[in-house]
Amino acid sequence: MKHTPIFFDYTFGETERKELDHDGHYVLQGILTAEAQERLTESLAYIQSLIPNGKKGHEPNRFSAEFDSYLEGIIAHPQMLELARKVLGEDIRYDHCVSLNRSGGNGGIGWHSHGYSDDDPRYGFVRIFFYVNGFEADDGGLKAVPGSHLYRDGRIHGGTDEALREGWLVGKTHPETGEPLQIQPLSVPPGTVILMWTHAAHAVTPRKPDSDTRWCVVYAYRNPGKPSGARWISPEFEHKPIPGTEGLMSLY
Repeated sequence: MKHTPIFFDYTFGETERKELDHDGHYVLQGILTAEAQERLTESLAYIQSLIPNGKKGHEPNRFSAEFDSYLEGIIAHPQMLELARKVLGEDIRYDHCVSLNRSGGNGGIGWHSHGYSDDDPRYGFVRIFFYVNGFEADDGGLKAVPGSHLYRDGRIHGGTDEALREGWLVGKTHPETGEPLQIQPLSVPPGTVILMWTHAAHAVTPRKPDSDTRWCVVYAYRNPGKPSGARWISPEFEHKPIPGTEGLMSLY
């Protein structure tokens, strides 16, 4: 089966992997092709249109790939699986595909992290964010705390930067360098992909009222071996014969 490229050429080798492991996230600027950006925008706009009439328990934004064939096709796209395996190794499972669109005036989201195999670092879980039209730090921008993922704490919480600094961040240093952990605001151009370990603390700034929609979708993959509380796959989709997903869809 012929696949149209979704990524331009990029570098993710040993140096880049070390940076991901040190910081908890890694930015691949502008690697989405123009066609991928166009198709993703169409698909994510369609998902957005379905949300008001979505069925509870099978929401279009939480199960996005189950509502759109283009998003479905990215799950096992050779370039996507190559990237996921560069991070996790060969033995991986698809976990979920969630749209994270933020229209003008969206309030953003406070500080949080996600858990997976909190007590056993042998099992990894990575989120791969597609920021189709990018973002500025103060306009639907992603914020992170480099090194926070190394605490493997899936319950980090803070409604504001100040709350995080006065709460979870108190006394926290980078386990490898001993430097105090600090908040890092990000700003990225259109077509950017960001890798993030699941335990990394992150938040999103509000989208300005006069800004257009920030189109974003996240795909998650993990090493099998532990239960996954974030796994959003309907039984029907798990058993759907999608080319290339053989061995990817099951929990274990």
